[in-house]
Amino acid sequence: MGVHLEQWWAQFLEASDRFDAAYLVEGLSDLIGPHIRAPLLRREVKIAADTVVRYLERPASAERAEQAREATERLSRTLERIRERSTGAAIATDEAAILEQALRGEYAAAAAAAERLVDAKRLQRLFVTALRLERFDIPMALRLLEGGQNPREAVRSGHLIGRYSWWPSWLLRIVTERALAGTLDEDTITALDKCAYAELTPLQANLARKLLGGNEALIATAAHRLMSLGETDAAARLREGDVTAVALAARLSAL
Repeated sequence: MGVHLEQWWAQFLEASDRFDAAYLVEGLSDLIGPHIRAPLLRREVKIAADTVVRYLERPASAERAEQAREATERLSRTLERIRERSTGAAIATDEAAILEQALRGEYAAAAAAAERLVDAKRLQRLFVTALRLERFDIPMALRLLEGGQNPREAVRSGHLIGRYSWWPSWLLRIVTERALAGTLDEDTITALDKCAYAELTPLQANLARKLLGGNEALIATAAHRLMSLGETDAAARLREGDVTAVALAARLSAL
């Protein structure tokens, strides 16, 4: 898995209006802090991060806002002094600088830099969890990210699937396959929802699963059955791959 650019990480921030910045900063501090070798610098970074987290938890507090600003600026001055004075075996400041970016609200830039330092999967889980989306399938979103989808696509699919976790297992398998293939969208979800509400028998559900899987011979047979019953429009839509016709085809073809 390669290192992602700042723009890639920024997609997480755009995916939710409830993004938990406090959780993210605290998590970044926990991930990056141990990599700061100088004990005194590590302690100052920890203090600054804790101060900013306190502010982010109560952003309306003017007092906490001022404390966060002062702590961040103090850390910036410390890093600048170290860079100016260090020669030879210098004290490394790169790790602390990553957290400094996060403390200033530059979360995407901090993540892009941190990915070279910490486990990418843990970093992605941190961002996905910080979305704080309701009815959101976090494991699926992470699986899609690992499979190469960008955050925007992975979050959208995770949100769609999370809303329909009550679906029968056979239908969830179908929607998962489509999500992994990158072909899951709102229209498909709406159409599949009709299958979920159709209360299909086990035989009908098995037929629907095969139709959704693209079994050409079965699609042709089901379409012929629909036409014989006067459902010519549904037959045509089924042949064209319209999933909205699947529930009807499964019901009537299995009679």
